[in-house]
Amino acid sequence: MQTLRSDRILAILALALLAAGCALVLWPFLSSLVWAAILASTSWVAFLRLDRLVGGRRALAASLMTVLVTVVLLGPMIAVALALADNLAELSRATTSILQNGLPDAPAWLAKLPVVGHAIKNYWQQFAHDGQRLMGELTKLAEPAQATALAAGRIVGKGVLDIALSVFLAFFFFLHGETLATRLRSALGHVAGARGSYLLRVARSTVTGVIYGVLGTALAQGVLAAIGFSIAGVPAAVLLGVATFFLSVVPVGPPLVWGGAALWLFQQGEPGWASFVAAWGFFLVSTVDNVIKPFIISRGSSLPFAIVFLGVLGGVLAFGVIGAFLGPTLLAVGYRLTDEWTTAPSDY
Repeated sequence: MQTLRSDRILAILALALLAAGCALVLWPFLSSLVWAAILASTSWVAFLRLDRLVGGRRALAASLMTVLVTVVLLGPMIAVALALADNLAELSRATTSILQNGLPDAPAWLAKLPVVGHAIKNYWQQFAHDGQRLMGELTKLAEPAQATALAAGRIVGKGVLDIALSVFLAFFFFLHGETLATRLRSALGHVAGARGSYLLRVARSTVTGVIYGVLGTALAQGVLAAIGFSIAGVPAAVLLGVATFFLSVVPVGPPLVWGGAALWLFQQGEPGWASFVAAWGFFLVSTVDNVIKPFIISRGSSLPFAIVFLGVLGGVLAFGVIGAFLGPTLLAVGYRLTDEWTTAPSDY
């Protein structure tokens, strides 16, 4: 009996060490694995239709679906990168002009700001039409700005690699999806009993609601905002569109971007284009957030704003760029499963 107990303890320790070793090996790829599973789950219905179209040849269907996901995910990123290069070149030319000639005179409305208006205007005027003095002031900020730019570049580069790896891993989720789902339902059945399958359906509907609702809305707002800024001739339209995408999780985020662009156009003596940007932002960009997003999310789950907001911010800090997608999804699933787990059981 003592020998049997010792063998069992040694077996448990060996399994624990094996599990720890596997976790250690897979840890650098954890975010990509989870995102690949999310991609496969949210596009599974489309994959099944594609599988039927190709006559049930699963490997071919998985390959075609992986190519489609690659185009959908990485295609826009490449287009944005090319557009950003043009915007950054334009920004570089404007910066060079400012460094040579100094800042223009401070706008009159700046002095009217409460408390700090006069101080800001006086500080601005020190560098008006004096490029040499402005250059000396900016030199103090050069080193931290360079470090920030390098760090941002590393984060973006890692995000692109994570997304590319997740697309590659999604192929195997498409190829072996039914087997993996069966194993997962079996594991949940051992843990949660009869409720396991129901909780799995809740998790899947929540993932779909968050992906199509929060992140789909953010992408739509960013694209619409960039189009409006381009039509109105606002500089760095793509950069502002990207800012709209990341700020869409904040209720007043997109209005800050398109409202600031409209104010800038008004200050440039373009009241017509300023009115256009304001109307475009209010009736198109904000309508997506106020009408479409609640409708889509409600089909999968009703989530508190704090879950989505903290998910985006915490996800970026934890996983980099891909965390903007992964963070809110994980928190939303955790919230819904906790909510369902703590409610009274019903018919599933």
